[in-house]
Amino acid sequence: MREPPLGVELGGVLSVVQGQVDGTVRRVEHLPVGFGAHHWIAYDDRGPRLFVTMDVLRPLDPPERLEAAYAGAAALHERGLEFVVASLPTITGSFTVPFAHGVLSCTPWRDGEPGGPLDVAWTTSALARLHAARAPAGLPRWRPLVGPDLAETTATLTTRQWGPGPYADRARDAVRRHLGDLTRWTARYHHLAEAAHDRGWVATHGEPGAHNQLLTDEGRLLVDWESLQLAPAELDLRTLVDAGVGADTLHADRTMLELFDLEWRLDEISQYAAWFAAPHTGSEDDDIAFGGLLEELERT
Repeated sequence: MREPPLGVELGGVLSVVQGQVDGTVRRVEHLPVGFGAHHWIAYDDRGPRLFVTMDVLRPLDPPERLEAAYAGAAALHERGLEFVVASLPTITGSFTVPFAHGVLSCTPWRDGEPGGPLDVAWTTSALARLHAARAPAGLPRWRPLVGPDLAETTATLTTRQWGPGPYADRARDAVRRHLGDLTRWTARYHHLAEAAHDRGWVATHGEPGAHNQLLTDEGRLLVDWESLQLAPAELDLRTLVDAGVGADTLHADRTMLELFDLEWRLDEISQYAAWFAAPHTGSEDDDIAFGGLLEELERT
């Protein structure tokens, strides 16, 4: 996120990192990158040492699910998937620490640059290795991210005033215009979700695009493993299809590709509707969120 989380002080972040992960850390600094989670750099006397993340908990994402995902990523790295940037264990052996309205985790700092544009060959190879790997015990299992009543609850939400905030009325009106589409998309999504249980499931990253890749002297790395879970491989392969790789080339099931495209769209709309129904100020994060809402409502 571009803005620091409300009510979270740097001293609180520093105290957790020093006490739970690395006592050599001397200071932390907010890092305005990414979207959805909050990040800081933790420094020791020599320079950047840790990349600190606070994942904000959602109703369907209890802390145990995030802990299992980060533990699974560490296991995959230990098994030889060198491109996995895994979290460090705390002094108790867990990979997450309850903090504010979420959980805090740390990965080793890696000097590098964002991984775009997507390296299709590297991503194809990395995903093939990930999907072929023996899944660590206890990985979370995929489940639908939005309920079958999404259209109805969103329609009800649009009957009241949103905000206050500069995007409230525009966001509500945009959602209202697409309530019929939302009904159709949600029904199709849950129909396909039932079919997913008949497919083979593998360990999946969830969002392996260039925005979650880092170019370093060690090579290209894959970061942000909070969405690691057992799921049909198409959850990851959709990224390659969007980059122009043919579904047949990837041996990807087109109905599963459709499922996860709908999942992304519906989850984004659901989150952004709640975002703009709540008070907001017109921050840079709000600007990004409003653009994301319109994109998912209007794309073909």
